[in-house]
Amino acid sequence: MANYVIEGGKKLIGETYVSGSKNASLPIIAASILNKGTTTLYNVPNIYDTKAILEIIKVLGGKIVRKGNKIIIDTTKIENREVPENLMRKIRSSVVLAGAILGRFNEAKFSYPGGCEIGARPIDLHLNGFKKLGIKIEENAGFIRCYCDKIIGANIHLDFPSVGATENIMMAAVLGKRRDYNNKCCNGTRNSRFTEFFK
Repeated sequence: MANYVIEGGKKLIGETYVSGSKNASLPIIAASILNKGTTTLYNVPNIYDTKAILEIIKVLGGKIVRKGNKIIIDTTKIENREVPENLMRKIRSSVVLAGAILGRFNEAKFSYPGGCEIGARPIDLHLNGFKKLGIKIEENAGFIRCYCDKIIGANIHLDFPSVGATENIMMAAVLGKRRDYNNKCCNGTRNSRFTEFFK
């Protein structure tokens, strides 16, 4: 592992560029699917995880244009509701695509996400939240199919606070006909940026 060695005693002068947050960018990129049009995002970090989720959006039928620190995402012609297994397993955060696809089409098919190995982080909270929105869940040979006739509002209580589950449930519910209340959700800076995207 590389090390940073800092020797003090000298005045620091200068400027540096700081990219946007990866954890805020990924669910917002996923939420662009709900727009059914063009979304322009700025200061998105150009890293493996964001490249992976943009690749999935392209496979689903979206168009991506990157100009400097600006990304233009056109999801107008997205029709595919299934995330390929090889792409789904690239990053943990790919699971947030499920809520976005469900919110737009009332149907989504995907495998379990991959990515980091920071302990066991099952997606049961996400799936249980979907069920409370009237979504049926079928699991078969490592694949999950979620579907319903329509999304219904619900008072949802998570077993414990989860940023990812909160974002996923919000995306699945946001275009529904009734209000959705998510209790025990996470309300940090990441969720604040995400919520602002819907305004």
